[in-house]
Amino acid sequence: MRPILPASAAASLLALGLVACQREQAPAPASTPATTAPAAAQPRQPVVPTAEGAWSPAITAEDFAARVQKLASDAFEGRKPGTVGERLTTAYLKDQFEQIGLKPGNNGSWFQTVPMVETTLVDADQVALDVKGSAGEARFAFGSDMVIGTLDGSLDVELKDSDVLFLGYGVDAPDQQWNDFDGVDVKGKTIVVLVNDPGWGSQDPDLFKGRALTYYGRWTYKFEEAARKGAAAALIVHEDAGAGYPWSVVQSGWSGPQQSLPASEDPAPRLKAAGWLTGDAARRLFAAAGKDFDALKKSADVRGFKPVDLGTTLSARFSNTVTRSSSENVLALLPGTTRADEVIVYTAHWDHLGKDEHLQGDQIYNGAIDNATGVAALLEIAEAFKHQQPAPQRSILFLAVTLEESGLLGSAYYAAHPAYPLAKTVANINIDALPIIGRSKDVNVIGLGQSELDAYVTEAAAAQNRTITGDASPEKGFFFRSDHVNFARGGVPALYASGGQDLVEGGSEAGAKAKADYTAHRYHKPADEYDPAWDLSGTIEDLQLLYAVGGKLAGESTYPQWKPGADFRRPE
Repeated sequence: MRPILPASAAASLLALGLVACQREQAPAPASTPATTAPAAAQPRQPVVPTAEGAWSPAITAEDFAARVQKLASDAFEGRKPGTVGERLTTAYLKDQFEQIGLKPGNNGSWFQTVPMVETTLVDADQVALDVKGSAGEARFAFGSDMVIGTLDGSLDVELKDSDVLFLGYGVDAPDQQWNDFDGVDVKGKTIVVLVNDPGWGSQDPDLFKGRALTYYGRWTYKFEEAARKGAAAALIVHEDAGAGYPWSVVQSGWSGPQQSLPASEDPAPRLKAAGWLTGDAARRLFAAAGKDFDALKKSADVRGFKPVDLGTTLSARFSNTVTRSSSENVLALLPGTTRADEVIVYTAHWDHLGKDEHLQGDQIYNGAIDNATGVAALLEIAEAFKHQQPAPQRSILFLAVTLEESGLLGSAYYAAHPAYPLAKTVANINIDALPIIGRSKDVNVIGLGQSELDAYVTEAAAAQNRTITGDASPEKGFFFRSDHVNFARGGVPALYASGGQDLVEGGSEAGAKAKADYTAHRYHKPADEYDPAWDLSGTIEDLQLLYAVGGKLAGESTYPQWKPGADFRRPE
């Protein structure tokens, strides 16, 4: 199943003029120290970060730790776009790439300006949703019960006695013969929809992709589809398991300024009001209508579900401030020696959530793992390639993108305005929130089975005596939640891989526990800070593996393709 894109988005991708590239025989990749199998496990010694500027040409734990520590320091104030934290981050990255010996990657510039619109809800703590139904009334408070905002840049938004309908998963999927909007006019009304898609809800392996989230399950799709159908507002019912993160992530993500690309850069339809409800809030809303939320939720999993008019009305009123500004992608290029026009792109997002002065205690979202690790990895891999002999035949672009936390906006802008044609972009290797949990026996490939890049990462893993595993939590839709997806939507095969959870010390149980602990206690929280006690042994193996994949691609003349049945393909 290929994602059903809005007509405007599909047209813009076609306008890029991508062409399929013929496969050719490729020479064997150059042998480098970083592609060799790691030594047997040794007693772990504390990592002492490298002193500033005393960098090694190899990928080392000491250099990596120093760079993460710098990027995640309080001085960078959480690296939020549009703040002093951005200026410090982008200046640091430019200086680091320049010291490594790379060239500006955007027609002589280190930067690509990404226009953005910033919308801020005024007096959010006073915003509420009021519901009236045949069985009672209910009020929902911002933050604890719900979040809401505008997606179209409206200064003032009012929903007055808006009819409320339950639309199942809010999906119109012709290729799946599924339409939750069938037979109902939602124009001017408020729709309530479930998180994820029917395959997840039913756990039916033959429905959509079973447990694996599809494009139809993405919250961005649900809001766009509601807008296409003419709804005044849409509210998604949050569920930790189906969303893949706790309610606190929704709270933090929808509090404070919200960034988006201007409508001229992203013409997809936008709702005047959109937001999320907690599961308990949804039950209260349905109870006001005399309805059983859990029973209706279950009915939405069955083919033939029909929309339900709840017989309730919803009212809300809020105001926003809207400003226009910009942020910066940072681009650094290592030119190829013989096929410089063919480019491999490594990506990692530099941005995070910034600083929240309303918090008690620690107010800075340092984003050490998410995603100072990925940006530090870009620098480490760039340094290894710069000192590689022989030098790469293809060019390698190191792209540190902005506004990932705001909806993958920096990578979306690059995909629409690539510094190097997507038709000549061999592959994208994306690095986001590397797990720091020790050495693993496996490598987790998000989106395994989609493209021929599987063979590259399998070979690199085998050199480290590791195996390949697919997404352990396909319902969480990680393939759609990081910057590589914008390259995939443009037809470029993309790799998103890192250490798995079958740990050398403790096995799968220890790995699952460590990852769950990070999600519960540090993901999108101020506690995501650099820790000198980190075990970086597995993380460095991951960097060496991603370097090896890029090294093999850089020494070939072939272009990896999408596999039959993949969600994406290089346009013919």
